[in-house]
Amino acid sequence: MFKKVLIANRGEIAVRVIRACKEWGIGTVAVHSDVDSDSMHVRLADESVCIGSHQPQNSYLNIPAIISAIDVTGAEAVHPGYGFLSENYKFADMIQKHGIKFIGPRAEIIKKMGDKIEAKKIAKQNGLPVIEGSEGGVKDINEAKLVCEKISYPVLIKASGGGGGKGMKVVESEDKLEESFLLARLEAKKYFGNEEVYIEKYFKNPRHIEVQIISGKNRTVHLNERDCSVQRKHQKLIEETPSPVLDEKTRSDLLDKTVKMVEAIGYEGAGTVEYIFEKGKFYFLEMNTRVQVEHPVTEVQTGIDIVKEQIWVAFTGDTALNQNDISARGHTIECRINAEDPSKNFQPSPGIISVCHQPSGFRTRVDGSIFQGCKITPYYDSLICKLICKGRNRTEAIQRTMRSLNEFVIDGVSTTIDLHKKILSHEKFISSEFDTNWLAKEKFY
Repeated sequence: MFKKVLIANRGEIAVRVIRACKEWGIGTVAVHSDVDSDSMHVRLADESVCIGSHQPQNSYLNIPAIISAIDVTGAEAVHPGYGFLSENYKFADMIQKHGIKFIGPRAEIIKKMGDKIEAKKIAKQNGLPVIEGSEGGVKDINEAKLVCEKISYPVLIKASGGGGGKGMKVVESEDKLEESFLLARLEAKKYFGNEEVYIEKYFKNPRHIEVQIISGKNRTVHLNERDCSVQRKHQKLIEETPSPVLDEKTRSDLLDKTVKMVEAIGYEGAGTVEYIFEKGKFYFLEMNTRVQVEHPVTEVQTGIDIVKEQIWVAFTGDTALNQNDISARGHTIECRINAEDPSKNFQPSPGIISVCHQPSGFRTRVDGSIFQGCKITPYYDSLICKLICKGRNRTEAIQRTMRSLNEFVIDGVSTTIDLHKKILSHEKFISSEFDTNWLAKEKFY
């Protein structure tokens, strides 16, 4: 096994990886910005290296500084977590050429699947249904008009190299097309350094379903699906497994086709294939070549430590998992707790946590990096922790999650805890009659 792993990330995912490494008996190196010197991941790691100032481009996106930290500490492998450099194929390639193991897929796979146009082609070639739209990048407004006429409005303009809702525009009619097309290209250029966009048919009432996979040279297995349809601003807020809207035939078809596609591309490591689901049909959306924020909901449901499996595949090349050994009973729900004010359009809420009491109890898990006195800065993502609860069925999972949310106390910053209570007690959530646009339409405040 690796003797020392550097975690090229921060916050709760860095803490999560450090814990997995400690269980393997692996030494850990935390990297941090100047404002994160007293953070939880730095406290828990065996070693730490300051790699720059609070601006992400000067620290967590600073590839030369991270490689210097590897050299100084003698780390044998790098775990990128999620976000930051986790899907940067140039970083993965540089790490590999440096003689260091990247805990994730090969750089060429990251590159292929990170390009949403290329990923869509690969999915189609391997038997996955794809959303109707342009065959590739759309070069100008005239081409955009032709595509939209062919597939009919509403349409969705998306950045080829993007995610997180950036470079994404919904267009209801032709009179809004030109403005939206130009804005999407500008955003794509600003956030991803690539102005290429493509166009797809827009689904008005979709569910967001994703499949967790673990793959080695020997085989690919799935860890079932997650329903991630409760979203705000194109970002997930609540995840659950199994999806309450899939019948067993559709579920089996979805899982089988996903595994076949992942095997075909020679994938190694943990990854997630995402889908749009509407009117009983699923369509390939994208593949994330990293561990997901929401991976704990699958871990609790299946009893499998996805991060430890990532490390094992990186070290051996193979997965130790067999599909027949993976079973998922009951129902699990995950709530993302963000330092935001939902009543003010999810405005970030930096500050110092003055009181912090986290829930516990039967089948209750909290993943995070917060503690009493810790400082939530405005420089990074607002996610501060995740609450994961399992029940014998969906009803019990909702009840246990509500009990746990009521135990949660975080003072000093605004959070989404109260919003989660409102959502989980809402009749539409209880009956699973919602879609990805539900929160934007429902008035919770």
